[in-house]
Amino acid sequence: MIALIFVCGTAGAQDSRLQRLDTGDDGRAWEAVGRLDIGGRGFCTGALIAPDLVLTAAHCLFNRRSGKRIDHTQIEFLAGWRNGRASAYRMVRRAVVHPEFNYRGAANELRVRNDVALLELQHPINNTRITPFLTDRRPRKGQRIGVVSYAKDRSEAPSLQEVCDVRARQLGVLIMSCDVNFGSSGAPVFSFEGEEPRIVSVVSAMAEVDGTKVSLGTQLEKPLEVLRAALDAGQGFFQDPAPKMFSGAERRKTGAKFAKP
Repeated sequence: MIALIFVCGTAGAQDSRLQRLDTGDDGRAWEAVGRLDIGGRGFCTGALIAPDLVLTAAHCLFNRRSGKRIDHTQIEFLAGWRNGRASAYRMVRRAVVHPEFNYRGAANELRVRNDVALLELQHPINNTRITPFLTDRRPRKGQRIGVVSYAKDRSEAPSLQEVCDVRARQLGVLIMSCDVNFGSSGAPVFSFEGEEPRIVSVVSAMAEVDGTKVSLGTQLEKPLEVLRAALDAGQGFFQDPAPKMFSGAERRKTGAKFAKP
């Protein structure tokens, strides 16, 4: 049995504080990040990676109490949501979660690394102010990254943490120093190494190790290929079968206390 060992300390001095993107000027580069309102029961964060595709966390599509899939046609994407207004409003037509994601499973790296979902909108967002983000390969340990997210204490405008870092990459999970909270689930994790920000991961969970708060992100490249293929195959309608469940023998223990942000 493989144990997940976290190698991390307190957030480094290079980590930036959260910057609330209250104005149009502040949020101009981030309009493709939006709030996902989930049937009036809560919200997550998502980001456009195509005019009609939103990337988020798989667990956002499940009812926390019953563990059942939520009817994704009741989910609305509010692009660039800020202080009561969005740059675009779209309902979700189809949604696919990674087939190896297990909502009812133990809180461990098997769950986190496949915690990815892709939502197809009812209509594409063709707005010159809203440019979908490109995706990129996983960042290396020590790489500078950033997160744009909504959360329970900042639900009316997104916040940007432009500088945090990858503390470790283990078993397909990114362990990050980025500041997340409930509602940050599905938030895009950006790399700034190119000419423009690219999404390299999705926020899945918070964890605490030896009193230190860290955030956990999914792997992205291969799961995203699987999700795109599922949509291309016509999957993603609400009648689709639930994702496969794993047996207890396939779970791995971790040394962290997990919480879904």
